[in-house]
Amino acid sequence: MINIPRFIILLLIVFLTACKTPITQPALPAVSNNINNYLSDIAAKITDNSISGITTFHDWQNARTLRHKEFLEMMGIEDYISDERTPLNVKITGIIQQKGYRIEKLYYESLPGLYVPANLYIPDNIKKPTAAILYVCGHSATQKVHYQLYPRKFAELGFVCLVIETIQFGEVMGEHHGCYANGWFHWYSKGYTPGGVELWNGIRALDLLAARPEVDPGNLGVTGISGGGSQSWYIAAADPRVKAAAPVCGASTLKAHIGQRTIDGHCDCMMPTNTLRIDYQDIGALIAPRALLIAQSDHDRLNTIESVEELHTDIKKIYDLYAASDKISLVVTPGPHSYHQISRQQIHSFFLQHLMGKKVEPEETGDIELLEENMLSADELRVYVDGIPENDRTTKIQDSFIKLPIPPQISTEQELYTFRDSVKNFLSVKTFGAFPEEKIPLSSKMEFRSLDKADTRWDTYSFNSEEGWRLKVDFRLKGKSREKKPLMIILCSYDEARWRSRWASSGLVSELDTSWNIAWFETRGIGEFGWPANMNWHVRRSAAWTGRTVASMQVYDVLRCIEFCRTLEFVDSEKIGIATRNGMSAVAMYAALMDGKCKKLILNTPPATQDAPSQPNGEGETIEMLNCLRITDVYQMPALLYPAEITITGEVPETYKWSENILAKLGRKGFSQM
Repeated sequence: MINIPRFIILLLIVFLTACKTPITQPALPAVSNNINNYLSDIAAKITDNSISGITTFHDWQNARTLRHKEFLEMMGIEDYISDERTPLNVKITGIIQQKGYRIEKLYYESLPGLYVPANLYIPDNIKKPTAAILYVCGHSATQKVHYQLYPRKFAELGFVCLVIETIQFGEVMGEHHGCYANGWFHWYSKGYTPGGVELWNGIRALDLLAARPEVDPGNLGVTGISGGGSQSWYIAAADPRVKAAAPVCGASTLKAHIGQRTIDGHCDCMMPTNTLRIDYQDIGALIAPRALLIAQSDHDRLNTIESVEELHTDIKKIYDLYAASDKISLVVTPGPHSYHQISRQQIHSFFLQHLMGKKVEPEETGDIELLEENMLSADELRVYVDGIPENDRTTKIQDSFIKLPIPPQISTEQELYTFRDSVKNFLSVKTFGAFPEEKIPLSSKMEFRSLDKADTRWDTYSFNSEEGWRLKVDFRLKGKSREKKPLMIILCSYDEARWRSRWASSGLVSELDTSWNIAWFETRGIGEFGWPANMNWHVRRSAAWTGRTVASMQVYDVLRCIEFCRTLEFVDSEKIGIATRNGMSAVAMYAALMDGKCKKLILNTPPATQDAPSQPNGEGETIEMLNCLRITDVYQMPALLYPAEITITGEVPETYKWSENILAKLGRKGFSQM
């Protein structure tokens, strides 16, 4: 006789019983659950819908002012634009006389303590104020030394030309590659982009030029290549004093950046904090009807020629509304990510026409002198001949450029509720604005069911979160009936294996009374719905460029999961809680805040703040959320979630005293600690 272990017999009984009640539900359309497909589709929609809804000049007039304001906000300079500007305090540290022009070595303060080294090229024998060009450097380590041939040529053509260094390279080495190389993904939570600092430095450079007696402030231009090309787009879009702009190899479409992964080669400065999900068409449209020459090489691995042609075609529609199609042009040159003689001479001719009123054929303007022996050295062009100013903020400007709010002093319950409403309103637009405008049907389906008459049942359901994502939630249901009971949803974490997660997380809810049913939920980025860890760097940057983050997508998934659970007959819709640990605690608290009805949260070792770096390779937990630090931080959530019950296990960060003290001040129970 064969001895069959009892536990195998029990498993067979469960299986065969489940088979007696087959799940007969209609098949659902397949979804990809693929983050690359999802982000590529989102990026394509942003590109294809850029400057949408603008068909008449009246449409554009009505939209432009708000779009301009929103652009400044996404660059992080809205307050600087509206505030009174601080003195530039220009300091000239030396003058170099060259044949036909002189170079003034100088620096200025774009903000108190934020110094910008620059070289000013001034033609000899200026009889009256003349046109001026701002040259913004790309990502060359030697900055104004590497690009000196371009301002020199402009001076030889009669322009005053100011070349400024970025905060990343040159005489002071600051940071552009926060998210790109350092793991500083909390820049997204601040709404910070280094492109915003460069934009502000460029605007102040225009202030400097406009104040010079040699310069006609009504004829200002801007140009640069690569990062300087993107800055040329930004400065011209932001500042109406720019009469003509000539960006070179400085822009592409989001559709190309994400779909073709050219984003992986791009610096963090190349995109605004994309709160409102715009593309470069929207930026370029703000330049109209002023003169715009887009120069682009046809084998640029960072900006594909097809995407730049699409930009030009779309932006030209706005120029057409102004009857100014002659003011925009695209010059395509052979070769990689670089200048070409054709583009240089076209730019010379362009500025002569639009800033000086001179019609000169490109080939007649001449090209730059390419002999290296005629270039000045770094020591000769050095601005800080006596050292960098002691109070220079350049290397730390990322810590203070975005003015984060001081946590409010709250003394009354009404003040707490008012603050909570303001936080939710802000988050709805500035952090979670990428949530779908219309929810797709949940189209729930039972995927697995165990014994109906067992004391503990295990059911699995799937549902649609948003287009392209179908997720699952596993239930452990106690009792033989399907009576309504409270439900605790355990959010699985980034580093948990599926079944190990079930056992490990059970400890989180060990103090719950037996009336609670338990569910386990994996959001996007977790478990079955995750992606390889080495994809996280790309996903985090690509998501942010399309106006979302991994954490904000997870918040949406949790909200949809709660919505689905409330439709189930065995769930008490008024008593749903969330339990999780570590970084997913941030997702849980923000989801509970936006839901507004969660009964209880159990959190193990929640993060102290969202204003902290991550791993340089992008791996690990992902708690950044666009702009959230402009209004709140994760440690404020326990107070904002009142009257929900909050239990924190493990280490409680010191920052959570803010919530604890407010709740105590109001005579309310704070959060319990275990």
